[in-house]
Amino acid sequence: MLTKFETKSARVKGVAFHPNRPWILSSLHNGVIQLWDYRMCTLIDRYDEHDGPVRGVDFHCNQPIFVSGGDDYKIKVWNYKQKRCLFTLLGHLDYIRTCFFHKEYPWILSSSDDQTIRVWNWQSRNCICVITGHNHYVMCAQFHPSEDLIVSASLDQTIRVWDISGLRKKTAQPGLGGLEEQIKGSGQTDLFGSSDAIVKHVLEGHDRGVNWVTFHPTMPLIISGADDRQVKLWRMNDTKAWEVDTCRGHYNNVSCALFHPRQDLILSNSEDKSIRVWDMSKRTSIQTFRRENDRFWVMAAHPTLNLFVAGHDTGLVVFKLERERPPYAVYQNKLYYVKDRYLRLYEMGTSKDVAVMQLKRNGGSYRPPVSSMSYNPAENAVLLTTNTGNADSSAYELYNIPKDYDSANPDVAEGKRSSGVAAVWVARNRFTVLDRSHQLVVKNLRNEVTKKVPAATCDMIFYAGTGSLLLRDSEHVTLFDVQQRRSLAKVKMAKCKHVVWSADMSHVALISKHCKLIELIPLALFWMVE
Repeated sequence: MLTKFETKSARVKGVAFHPNRPWILSSLHNGVIQLWDYRMCTLIDRYDEHDGPVRGVDFHCNQPIFVSGGDDYKIKVWNYKQKRCLFTLLGHLDYIRTCFFHKEYPWILSSSDDQTIRVWNWQSRNCICVITGHNHYVMCAQFHPSEDLIVSASLDQTIRVWDISGLRKKTAQPGLGGLEEQIKGSGQTDLFGSSDAIVKHVLEGHDRGVNWVTFHPTMPLIISGADDRQVKLWRMNDTKAWEVDTCRGHYNNVSCALFHPRQDLILSNSEDKSIRVWDMSKRTSIQTFRRENDRFWVMAAHPTLNLFVAGHDTGLVVFKLERERPPYAVYQNKLYYVKDRYLRLYEMGTSKDVAVMQLKRNGGSYRPPVSSMSYNPAENAVLLTTNTGNADSSAYELYNIPKDYDSANPDVAEGKRSSGVAAVWVARNRFTVLDRSHQLVVKNLRNEVTKKVPAATCDMIFYAGTGSLLLRDSEHVTLFDVQQRRSLAKVKMAKCKHVVWSADMSHVALISKHCKLIELIPLALFWMVE
């Protein structure tokens, strides 16, 4: 988990990404709505007309407006350019849990503790449909991304899928009666027995109240999270819907669950103070991120970027599961890099870009992203490290790059895999691994341990030429001789993230996230600083 931005505030109950601008809406338990720029890390505006907690918030996909719903039974539509509330929609008789815009029609969907779901036309400012059927609080309701469907979750332990094609035909195509007749007749059954909203599927399987439910962006799947601490995956077709499997691992109420927009992953968060990432095909937990004191309440995915936001007791956190920058290694005019489960080769002189080999999956459809690469030109071998942020689940793989390959259909390579936080070449036939206990271990090409090297405690290692390493701790970078087993020199550099050497290995650039200048340090200075 790569944290990009964090806020400190009252409890966050609702979050929403702006589709185009680097903005996030955060609705708080104290009644305030905050508008943040997550790229500049600044608060742009705040809106505080609600009386009591604001639980639902959403941006419109192309208009300069957003919607909010709160415990004051009110839905408010705001214009963020004019910085004011445009109007208030009244009709719910209890707390409003969620509110969402339709991506195509001028509709707002709201769910409430009054056991109803309502569809509102924000242009005419009227309620056009009241959907009843749940017999407890409706905690969440969302539109299908492309079909005329709504899915809702309730504390009555059921999930319901509603067909709203009748509502679309009635309101999206104005008839002879005009708008007033449509509004008057909304929610009613017409002469031939068809209704605006018909329950299509009732999904039963949770043992406690269901807190969140959402559709998959492209597949006929539904994900739900409930107070029974389970995340359930459901599949549906035109005639029926059924439970596919259950993800178990949370040990308190599941607050929110969603599909990764572009990968076969499920994300969920919970009152157990954790965010979990699940492999959708194996239904197993592959990553867990925990906070010390804060329960999570809500989560959202950016519609186009590799960004997620989660709201908790004391603010929100914007994060990525993986970085977009691919791991790479340069040798002469060749650039090796990893993309989409392939090791690729880019030749700088000819601009030729080909897939050299396919990386092996370790069971399931999800392969954790490779975080770093170390290339050995003498043996034409490569070390690929997957650092998950957790030493116990981090691993490296040793591959021999094939000399002959079919770039159109490269073979799946057989690599040697072991646990480790980092792996770096230190000789033609030796590499050093930073193991899960943060000790240095030297291995040979058969992935066998040849010796263990006592060294100062470090959390990352970098290449520093034959027989040497750069060891990173929280405050320093140390030049370490692996053969002599001693530290040669040390420079002060907080949280160094990247190391780049000059071609003749005489200078090194140490780069950190918050360092504004990249300092070129001659290797001789390492000796002087010590």
